[in-house]
Amino acid sequence: MAANAPALNFGALIRSGIGVPVGVLAVLAMVVLPLPPLALDVLFTFNIALSLVIVMAVFYVARPLEFGVFPTVLLLATLLRLALNVASTRVVLLHGHTGSHAAGKVIESFGEFVIGGNYAVGVIVFAILTIINFVVVTKGAGRISEVSARFTLDAMPGKQMAIDADLNAGLINQEEARVRRAEVRQEADFYGSMDGASKFVRGDATAGILVLVINILGGVAIGMMAHDMSFKDAARVYTLLTIGDGLVAQIPALLLSTAVAIIVTRMSGAQDMGGEVAKQLFGHPRALAVAAGLLGVMGLIPGMPNVPFLMMAAACGGAAWFLHKRSLQAPAPVVEAPPAPVPSLENRELTWDDVQPVDIIGLEVGYRLVPLVDKSQGGDLLARIKGVRRKLTQDLGFLVQAVHIRDNLDLSPNAYRINLAGVPVGEGVIYPERELAINPGKVFGALSGIETRDPAFGMDAVWIEPGMRDHAQTLGYTVVDASTVIATHLSHVIQTHAHELLGHEEVQQLLNTLAKSAPKLVEDLTPRLLPLGTVVRVLQGLLGERVPIRNMRTIVETLAEHAGRTQDPLQLQSLVRVALGRQIVQDIAGMSTELPVITLEPDLEQLLSNSLGGANAATPGLEPGLAERMQRRLAEAAQRQEMTGEPAVLLVPPQLRQTLARFIRSVVPSMHVLAWNEIPDNRKVRLVTAVGR
Repeated sequence: MAANAPALNFGALIRSGIGVPVGVLAVLAMVVLPLPPLALDVLFTFNIALSLVIVMAVFYVARPLEFGVFPTVLLLATLLRLALNVASTRVVLLHGHTGSHAAGKVIESFGEFVIGGNYAVGVIVFAILTIINFVVVTKGAGRISEVSARFTLDAMPGKQMAIDADLNAGLINQEEARVRRAEVRQEADFYGSMDGASKFVRGDATAGILVLVINILGGVAIGMMAHDMSFKDAARVYTLLTIGDGLVAQIPALLLSTAVAIIVTRMSGAQDMGGEVAKQLFGHPRALAVAAGLLGVMGLIPGMPNVPFLMMAAACGGAAWFLHKRSLQAPAPVVEAPPAPVPSLENRELTWDDVQPVDIIGLEVGYRLVPLVDKSQGGDLLARIKGVRRKLTQDLGFLVQAVHIRDNLDLSPNAYRINLAGVPVGEGVIYPERELAINPGKVFGALSGIETRDPAFGMDAVWIEPGMRDHAQTLGYTVVDASTVIATHLSHVIQTHAHELLGHEEVQQLLNTLAKSAPKLVEDLTPRLLPLGTVVRVLQGLLGERVPIRNMRTIVETLAEHAGRTQDPLQLQSLVRVALGRQIVQDIAGMSTELPVITLEPDLEQLLSNSLGGANAATPGLEPGLAERMQRRLAEAAQRQEMTGEPAVLLVPPQLRQTLARFIRSVVPSMHVLAWNEIPDNRKVRLVTAVGR
């Protein structure tokens, strides 16, 4: 037990997180404290092993972000190598006159065995390694790191908006969106760090050249002046030791430079790098067959090294034949039996079953869009529409009906149409083989493609080739595929017409669900206090004003409380809005304690109150010029407010709220009209502007 105690303590030190800081301090101590040759041998061997482990880790990690500490590891490995250079330089200059063994077996082996004891050869080999590392690998890796960091940072807004688009379309939930946003931030941080870390490698290569020159000149000078050595002997001994020291340092440096180049040239997605290289480089029989033919021709030319060329031609030809045979042996696709013929209906008498009900929500597609809804052809539109229904059901508070999809040969091949109760309410044209780059309002360049508008929100957009996706995101565009375009448009249409999708059957299901937890409440409301039709009209009115009906308990309690005083759906709707004030303001302003609002000037407000002639008037009796000016000024105020990134909210007296909400709904659909009594006590109101006559 006593023998295992040090190991256990060392392992506990590493697990506690103290091991790495202690190691950094030990590396810094190497610069000051002298090290014996045996310690140098162990540390140089550890440095080479560490570099090999880093290269292998870069090869086998699935995604670059999974090796997120690589920039820090690179810094620590570079610091270790430079500290070893300082420590070995001290030993070489102090004890080099005693022979080539003065700095340890590792440096002696590299000086004697690797370069054959010839310091001229050593200088040339070291120069070649340094040129390869500094000019080729390090310079290329640094340039790729710089470009990757810039492109990743420029593409962040587009990626964030794409995540928001998927979230709004119901393709992902809040948790998945949070994870994807974190990955975008991690990717930007990683490539930004790699841009800086590549400078460590470049500086290390420069330092290696300077250390070599300084050690040779300093060693020759010390050998001749301090130890009475001849110039020839001093040059031979100190040059061999310096070259051995330089080679021991340059080989790990070259390995780390290669690791940097590999990790920055990889794709950001998950992949088995070794398998992908083998598959993409040697997975095409035709390429191997052509290479075999060319090598065979070169091998038959007189004077050429025939045997190596013919052997390599045979190897490439054999590999091409093997891949071709394996592709022929792949299992044939399963052919499904044709469906049984449908019996003729000409002689059957018509019945009420032949009267087909109108689809509540329908989607018609042209024949070129059929693959988007066919799972066997890789279409994912059905799954996306299911995600849209799930999200809207949670947000709106009632079960959104199923979407019936059918092809329509009357449509153009790339067109689709969205129907509600058999009536078209939206349509668009998409290109399945392309992706839609949407201009969110601020982009840094133009794209070549098919110019159009986003069918859901009418923003400028361009249909681009899939290969231009990264470039478009770099310019600030939000890029989505064809299925997402249809799903987003469908989501927008359902949200806009949610009040039309809620009927008696849906309301009864909501009441039945509430009755499981509050049976007495539902029993007292309908049909004792209110008919079901009145409840339906109240809920439809709430949805028409973009108020979700998730909180059915509060809605039913409010209706039951005030049903004895009024049966008017509009008045009941106003009372329910007051009860749902906290939810309404929360959906508009989020967690902010301050609500920015637009108000009416007192004289205009008084004029509107007088023109109503009663709280139940349908429209304000305004002369057309004033009504037009009001709509224009409210639209301008809403636009200014939205450009600042804040919601447009018009705050009015309770008796004007419903009338003004209907008055501006068609002109400024994004503006929320709230009454004073709908603002909860914990929210502060900040006046932005007042609209007058």
